[in-house]
Order: sequence, then C-alpha cells, then structure tokens
Amino acid sequence: MKYRILLISACMTVALGSCVKKLDLQPKDFLQPASYYRTAEELNIALTGVYDNLGTLYSNPIHFRFGFEGDEHWYVKNSPLSGLHIYDYTAAHPDFQSFWNNLYIGIGRANYLLANVDNNVSIDAKVRSRVKGEALFLRAYYYFMLVQSFGGVPLVLEPPKSVNEVDVARATAKQVYERIIADMTEAETLVSSIRELGFGGRVNKSAVRGILARVCLHMAGHPVQDASKYTEARNWAKKVMDDGEAAHGLNPSYAGFFMNLIMDKYDIRESLWEVEFWGNKSDAYTETGSLGDVNGPSSQNTTTGFSYAGIKATADLYYRFEEGDARRNWCIANFNYGTASQPGFFRTYLPAPATRNEAYNRWPGKYRREYEVVLPKNNTGTPTNCPLVRYADVLLMFAEAENEISGPTAEAIAAVNKVRRRGWRTGIKTVSITDGGTGYTSAPAVSFTGGGGTGIRAKATIAGGKVTGITFDNDSIFGNARGMNYASAPTIAFSGGGGSGAAATATIYSPTDADVPATAAAGKEAFRLFLRDERSRELNGETFRKADLLRWGIFVERMHALSATIEKDLGTQTTPAYLYLFIKGFGPNITERNTLWPIPTKEMTLNRALTQNPGW
Repeated sequence: MKYRILLISACMTVALGSCVKKLDLQPKDFLQPASYYRTAEELNIALTGVYDNLGTLYSNPIHFRFGFEGDEHWYVKNSPLSGLHIYDYTAAHPDFQSFWNNLYIGIGRANYLLANVDNNVSIDAKVRSRVKGEALFLRAYYYFMLVQSFGGVPLVLEPPKSVNEVDVARATAKQVYERIIADMTEAETLVSSIRELGFGGRVNKSAVRGILARVCLHMAGHPVQDASKYTEARNWAKKVMDDGEAAHGLNPSYAGFFMNLIMDKYDIRESLWEVEFWGNKSDAYTETGSLGDVNGPSSQNTTTGFSYAGIKATADLYYRFEEGDARRNWCIANFNYGTASQPGFFRTYLPAPATRNEAYNRWPGKYRREYEVVLPKNNTGTPTNCPLVRYADVLLMFAEAENEISGPTAEAIAAVNKVRRRGWRTGIKTVSITDGGTGYTSAPAVSFTGGGGTGIRAKATIAGGKVTGITFDNDSIFGNARGMNYASAPTIAFSGGGGSGAAATATIYSPTDADVPATAAAGKEAFRLFLRDERSRELNGETFRKADLLRWGIFVERMHALSATIEKDLGTQTTPAYLYLFIKGFGPNITERNTLWPIPTKEMTLNRALTQNPGW
C-alpha cells in the first residue's frame, strides 16, 4: 500500500511538473507596465487616461450641489433636503467617496505613467518630457483638489508594489502643498507653451504658472498660513503677465469670453486652461459636461436648450455689482426663458429688483445654452468646456499677493483696473431732457448720432404733449440697450409724434468710472476687502468662491451672515418652504468642522492608518 501511494505521488509530481513547464505566467486580462508604454502613441493614450478624470470631476455636482459657490448662489430644488448643499451630511455621504475615488484614480494613473514614461528611451526625448510634465502637473492638481477639501491626505507617489499596501498615513497639509509646488514647478519646465499647442484644453506653461499662483495663495492662507508664499504667488502670476510669446490679455467683452466658450471657440489669450467637453450623446463624442444645464437659466425649451437649473443668485451677489458694471446682467440673467410651447429664445424680461427680496429670484446667466452649436441639444449634457484658470483671475491673484506683500501698489491697482474696465459699460450713462417741446400726441422716434458707438435702442415717453424721458429697450446681455464703445456723447434728436421742440443731452460711461475707488486703495485692509468682492464679481460660479472664503479664514462667519441676511430679507411668510429649510439648515449647520470635508467612511475602514478630520 505504501509503495502504491509513493508511486501515485511520484506520477502526480511528474504530471504537475509538466504542467508548470507549459503554464503561461503572463496575465491575459490586463497589460503589464513592462509590456506597455513602448511607443509615443501608448504614452499619449495613458496620458489621456490621466486627463479623463477631469471630465468626471467637473461634469455635474461640482457646479451646484457641492456648495463650491459659497455665498454667491442658493440651492433651489426641493430635493434632496440633505447633503453638501445645505451642510447636512455624514462622512458616509456618497459624494465624498466619489470625489475621493476619482481624484485617487487620476493620481494612480499618473503614477503608473510617471514610473514607466522612460521604458523605451528610443521615443523622442521631447515627447517623453512633455508627457512627464503634463502627468506631473495633473497629479499635483488632483492633490490640490484633495488638500483644499480634506486637508492633509495620503501622498501616494508610486504605483503600489503589493495589494497589501493599503495602510498609508496622512501627510500634513503643508507637506501636500510642498509636494504640489515641487511637482508643478518641475512640470513648468517640461510642458509646451500655449501658443505652440494653440488651444487651452491641454496643460501648458501658462496654465501651470497660473495654477501655481493659486496654489501659493492657498498655502499662504488658511490652514497652512505660510506667508512667504505670497511672494511666490506674485512671481508666478507675473510670469504669465510678462510672457511676450503667449501675449495673454482680456477678451474685449466679458460676455464675449463666455459666448466663445459655449460656442467651442478657443480664446487662448484669456483662457489659460479648461476642461474639454464635447458631444450631444447621440454622436461619436459623449464626454459631455453640465455647464448651463445645472447652473444656467431654467428652460424647458429644447431650442434654447433644456436646463435643470439647480441654483439661483443671492441678493448679496446681485448687490456686489455697481451700476455701470456690465458683468452683472451677464452673470445674473435679467430674464426668464419661455416655456416649451413658445418659440425658441423667447424671453420674459425682469425689471430691476425694487427690493432685496426680489433679487433672490434670478438665475445665474454666465452659461447660456442658447449659444451652443452642437445640435440637437441634449437634455442632460452640454458640450461647454469648463474654464479652470483665466487671465482675469491671474491679474486678481497678482493684485492680492502684491497687496499682502507691499499694500495697494500702483501695479496692483492697475491690474485690477484692467479687469474692471473690461467689464464696464461703454454706452449711455444718463439722458437729460433739456426741452420737452410741445404738441406731441404720440411718442416721437428718438435717434442717437455720432460718438463712435453702436447698439442703442430706445423710446421716448410723453405726457401732456411733452417729451418726459427716454427708456432703453431690454437687452439680455447688458440688461438694457444703452449702446457700446462710445468715445464721446452722441447727439439726440426727436422726430414725428405730431409735436416739435424736444431736446435732450446724454453723458456716457468713462473707462475711469470702473477704476478702484480711492477709499478701496487707501490701505492694505481696504484693498483686501475690495479684492474679495471683486473676485466674486469677476469669477462667480466658477467653483472658486468657497475655497477663497476658506483660505481667507472667513468661511464660517460669512455663511452664517448670509443665512441671517436671507432670513431678514425674506422672512418666514413669503419664503418657499424649501428655501426656508435651506436658510435654517445650512447656516446653523455650518461650524468649524465644515472647513474640511470628512474623510470618507469607506476609506477609514480600508486604510487603518488614516485619522479623521476634527468634528467628524
């Protein structure tokens, strides 16, 4: 019996030995790094995978349900009645897990690419350097999104060597920022110039410099508070401003910049970097976003473009704009789109708010689906690219950093004036009736000649046979059609109406009307406060406001003040039930613990080296 067992065992050993010799140890269900990254095409495919996470991150809730708009907008839907938008959540909320996952997936893809970019040294060194620079920057940018939201996080900088490498402790926020700056600084020497690329959808030198200015401002602010980074922020912004090859500048029209974006026209003078979206989900391109859908003027009209419209502007945002600031009526729509049964682009115009409570009922207007060129328009996705850094932002970051270092210098004020002048009206400021005339039985026609401008549409009003005033027609871009680009006041003439003798004079807006007021330029603190409002006027709805409030250390007090202001403005009798819940919920719910998101519960379970943020 023993002999038989030994014989069987020997036979099995031989058989198994034969199997082992024939066994293919190479897996068939995925590509090993050693056998990939062998051509320039494969490097670029891998890099596309790193970029892909930007599309996921900036495609939907970040624009209306993550609360990134801070004190600029309020959530208008009656569901969900808990979540990030009203600061009623736990660490188990799925949005936290999704955000965390997508960022670390992007980081993981970048790590594999960076570890293998030089597998084949016969690939053109310029190609490998460019790919390395873009991957380094994207990994750093993903870490920047993490550290802003969660504070210090695990710094994973290499592909895992074992499935057991799951317990990774958190680095401090300072350590994460230092790594971000180091990687972005290296990337700046490797990536292409924006002029060489010809479009802003790819990482380029201007984009890296602009984002580095932003990163340094955040590191200078809360919670790290490394004031030395103000100098670096100023220097990186100045590199963008002084780059003669890139020749960055502002689009002559504030609204025109966003029209170009919506119509898929690249504007690399102002747009340094943007997330690429395209398609209508019925063609070959399905990487759609949500700009104009979740955060645009509400619309059920498919010609205009359906808009779910999840947020409205706060009165605080509306009244941050001064009269003459043409940005207001582009950022906050002065109209409602028509119903599904009305013709496309039909609008009902809204009069100027008579009281503060009327200002809460206006849609964000920065992203308007009516300008989309990809047809037919899709109800749940838009092809509009998401801007991540604009030249206007660079000018404002430069001014802020310069002010923190040296106060409101002439150079800092000049940078802000460029932004404000671009956004200012250039048409008729006032009209004075100098003679009402006599005998008018109907309103006479009114004409404006000379002055070099265009675009005025106006009507005369009469009473008692006299001309009593001039009213300007509604305009969806500027609010009313007062004209644009006037160098001098035009001559006003009246004709018809059965009367005669009416006369009027006009004044026009001057570019200097937009300049930083003397009171705001009087000292560092005054200019600091002015810049905080100016960033909101220029950049509202572009996902920066909450992060700005946090780095300035005023997030909690500002959101409490907003909640109290809304309740004061609207009260309990006239407020819709869901807005009242918003007021009573998000204000009192916000405490210091909300300056950071909680580490997702699942991550705390999987990674035993993690520690939770305070208060969670």
